[in-house]
Amino acid sequence: MLEIRDCNDYETAKALILEYSKIKGAESCFVSLDKELADLGSFYEGGALLICYEQGIPVATVALKKLGGTSAEVKRLYVKPECRGKGYARILLEELLSRCKDLGFKEVSLTTKPEIMGIAHALYKKMGFEESERSGDTVSMKLVL
Repeated sequence: MLEIRDCNDYETAKALILEYSKIKGAESCFVSLDKELADLGSFYEGGALLICYEQGIPVATVALKKLGGTSAEVKRLYVKPECRGKGYARILLEELLSRCKDLGFKEVSLTTKPEIMGIAHALYKKMGFEESERSGDTVSMKLVL
């Protein structure tokens, strides 16, 4: 059984985010990781931090960071390797986008590295995100809600 919960266990969230940060080639996505992990509650205040559980075991996470006004950023979408291919990333992203609307956000953005995170990049495009900028191997994407 799959369950998505608001994060109330920051140690679990930290463990998932740290695991994600060790993906080869994704290191540059975590430039402010120490600050983020020091106080996850404050870092994602006004947004959301979700954990996905499979039969009570944490297997995925995603976060929403308020940027200001009606804009927010999707961050830290991660599914443990042994749980990939089950649609969990899509389910988490759909839940997060629903939260965006509930929180009054009108636009959501994200950054990704298509060469390293090709499946995620394809998912974002499939869900309506459009590329807005490319800098080296990093792509910025936006979705108007």
